[in-house]
Amino acid sequence: MARITYIEHGGKEHVVEVQNGMTVMEGARDNGIPGIEADCGGACACSTCHVYVHPDWVEKLPEKDEMEQDMLDFAYEPDLERSRLTCQLKVSDALDGLIVQMPEKQI
Repeated sequence: MARITYIEHGGKEHVVEVQNGMTVMEGARDNGIPGIEADCGGACACSTCHVYVHPDWVEKLPEKDEMEQDMLDFAYEPDLERSRLTCQLKVSDALDGLIVQMPEKQI
C-alpha cells in the first residue's frame, strides 16, 4: 500500500492510501478526488488522467512507454519531464509518498 498525495490545481491536497496493484488513477477515482476524469477508464486511450509528478519523483517512476507518450500529446499543457498519465502508474510500496498535481483542466 502506498500513501499518495494528489494536489488539485488550486492547491488543495488529498492524501490517500492506495492498494498495491491498482493504478494512481484508480486511487483518485475510488477516493473521489477531483481533477482526474479518466474518461477511458484506464485504457490509455485519452489524456484525462494527466498529472504533473513532483520533481523528486520523476526519476523514480518507470519510463513512459510509446503509447503514453503519444497520449500526452493530447493533454492540457504537458510538461516533457513531469507529465504522466495516472492510468499507467501501477501502485506498489515503491510509490509510497508519491506526489502528483493536477493540471488546470483535462481535455
